[in-house]
Amino acid sequence: MQINKFNVRVYGILINDLGKVLVSDELIKGNKITKFPGGGLEFGEGTIECVKREFIEETNNHIEVVEHFYTTDYFQASAYNHEHQIISIYYLVKPISNFLITTTEKIFDFKNDLQYAQTFRWMDVRSISEKDFTLPIDKKVGEMLKKGNPY
Repeated sequence: MQINKFNVRVYGILINDLGKVLVSDELIKGNKITKFPGGGLEFGEGTIECVKREFIEETNNHIEVVEHFYTTDYFQASAYNHEHQIISIYYLVKPISNFLITTTEKIFDFKNDLQYAQTFRWMDVRSISEKDFTLPIDKKVGEMLKKGNPY
């Protein structure tokens, strides 16, 4: 008997007043990944609670959810365990107060070569391409953002 395993991921899309979206460059298990801020849903947690928690953990900033943007509507196996199916949920978010974060202009600008490292960058929504992201669902969401660009 096969047991289906789902990995639910929740991400926030934060676009500033200049039309730039916040992205996270991460080093996970030796792999360099560019993605939207967010992460895994914990047992007993709702998706909105998850994205708020992830923003506090990753950026030390509080956000609120503006609206749902996208939920994976096709099969996607996990990059780390091909027996798990990824379901990703993306929300448009905005800061509750001044959004204070250290960012860089350079991709993968890690200060130390650690097992896990993270830096943030602002990317112009108008120039985003699927090549800017590592994971398949983020590539799709990046293209969707560019097509629906309000700037």
